[in-house]
Amino acid sequence: MRQARILMCPPDYYGIEYEINPWMSRSRGSTLDNARRQWNALYETLCGLGVIVERMVPQPGLPDLVFTANAGLIYGTRFFSSCFRHEVRARETPYFDAWFEGHGFTVEHLPEGMYFEGAGDALFCGPVLFAGYRIRSDVRGHQYLAKVLGKLVLPLELVNPRFYHLDTCFCPLAPGEAIYYPEAFDAYGQKVLHNHIPRLLAVNEAEAHRFACNAVVIGKTVVTNTGCERLAADLRTWGYEPVATELDEFLKAGGSAKCLTLRLDGEEAAVWEN
Repeated sequence: MRQARILMCPPDYYGIEYEINPWMSRSRGSTLDNARRQWNALYETLCGLGVIVERMVPQPGLPDLVFTANAGLIYGTRFFSSCFRHEVRARETPYFDAWFEGHGFTVEHLPEGMYFEGAGDALFCGPVLFAGYRIRSDVRGHQYLAKVLGKLVLPLELVNPRFYHLDTCFCPLAPGEAIYYPEAFDAYGQKVLHNHIPRLLAVNEAEAHRFACNAVVIGKTVVTNTGCERLAADLRTWGYEPVATELDEFLKAGGSAKCLTLRLDGEEAAVWEN
């Protein structure tokens, strides 16, 4: 197994400063000390699994910079920078672009007017790129990626606003295997998943709301938020080792383990046929 490389950003300026998804509530807010403790626990967990974790410098006024999964899509040494739907997150893009330019990636942008939110909405499972759309990203962005990458890109309509990014309800484990929450997709999207992924592990509603699908896969280890015991049991029967680490402070912003990480070497289930 190759050594995983992941990009993270410490939560020094994390907080609920605006509301752009149903999870966020400025009145409820978040506790920075808890966020730091939980982020550090995830960081230490990944390092303990042999992951090389690169750290971005956090920036004041960008509370969601911590969610590096949304920076863009990585394909080999190409970085397709996100075009965020909300202006409050679009301010993150120059910092992400600068980081990738400084670390040997070719930074590319989609044509003007296409919304695309990176690995939050675009995940490889084998050679196929599954792409969530409607709530944050749009189909035109995915069609553009299909053309420039020469890959099969399958759009999946997201129909539940609580599962606004694909990585909140879908997690590739390996080529041909994935976790998903069926009710986040329309009937056609569910059919697409069943037709292209032979083994699908469904998550129940309660654990979906714990962001069970928003997991980090390192080989045969799957790192999730706490409170996902049913998924953990199912993963063990599939030969995976679940690891739980509390991430409830980030759930307040609509994020969990996967949102806080971006695989610099590609997703675990990616097959790049360069």
